[in-house]
Amino acid sequence: MADISVERSRAPWRQWFERVPPAYWVVGVLLLIMPAFAGEFVLFQIFGWTFILGMISLSLMFLAGYGGMVSLVQMTVAGLAGYLVAIFGESAITEISLGWSWYLVIPLALVIAAIFATLTGWLAVRTEGIYTIMITLAIASAFFYFTRQNYTIFNGFSGFNGVLPPEVFNVDWRNPTAFYYLTLFWAGFWYFVVLYVSRSPMGLALQGVRDNPRRMAALGYDVTLHRVAAYTFAAFPAATGGILLTWQSAQISPGTAGTGPVIDILVIAVIGGLRHPIGPFVGSIVYVILKTFAIDILVTLGAGGERFQLLIGLGFLLIVFWSPDGILGLWEKLRESRARDPLRVRGGDSP
Repeated sequence: MADISVERSRAPWRQWFERVPPAYWVVGVLLLIMPAFAGEFVLFQIFGWTFILGMISLSLMFLAGYGGMVSLVQMTVAGLAGYLVAIFGESAITEISLGWSWYLVIPLALVIAAIFATLTGWLAVRTEGIYTIMITLAIASAFFYFTRQNYTIFNGFSGFNGVLPPEVFNVDWRNPTAFYYLTLFWAGFWYFVVLYVSRSPMGLALQGVRDNPRRMAALGYDVTLHRVAAYTFAAFPAATGGILLTWQSAQISPGTAGTGPVIDILVIAVIGGLRHPIGPFVGSIVYVILKTFAIDILVTLGAGGERFQLLIGLGFLLIVFWSPDGILGLWEKLRESRARDPLRVRGGDSP
């Protein structure tokens, strides 16, 4: 009897492992051993930046993909968290920074960013479609100009520099390898949390609200409460990404959460795909690689580095034209086309 109970307790874990595609295990192992064969630039700039932008885009994906709410304020939430770490913690601007300990600063930054996102959601969820986009864009623009003009708290146009991660466990977390694993951990953490929440009662109710809010209200669900709660939850991966982004660049300024970065997060999420939490990370690696190397290529060709945004825009249009679901949608279409191949169905070989 004891053996049977042990087998039953292990069964769910075995089923979970069996459902994970082999490609996921391969990617996971490669990411864990990446520092063994990748250089410091790749670890710190390429993958570190990819994971950070992926977390911020993941918050947008959660709202848009599961809640049907396209929010342009997620980069603002990230920027606010980065500012709070600089203001409450340590920076080169000692006249403003308070120099509090990291174990007080980080939770406080996350909580305040979540409150800001909740208030934003409380305003935005009363609208739909283009009006939600416009309200969140207006809030993001207002935050940009407020931080740019306020010198007492946000140090105006210059912002803060010298914002470094604390040396917890005697580790220099801005070391390329350490920072890579730090961003990898939090990216993986929020990926699995979002995946879990999407399948929880709250996530399923949110998807029901997305599909048919009137019916969910008739069933007794508070539609407004679920939508506002989605904004609150989505603030945490965005704020985490904002803190890590500040540590990576060692500075935070109004331009970090300007109109350009706000739109970039939307582009990243849409290019990757809004149907699954892996989409934002797919879009972020494409964006980072293009932004890192395409500028040099354009300059070499004599086209000018300022045309990079044009290249991103054209890529965005092409992907959305061929697949509204982004790169994940293209991948699904490829798999479906291969599954419909009559030669593959019969198991025969091509001539």
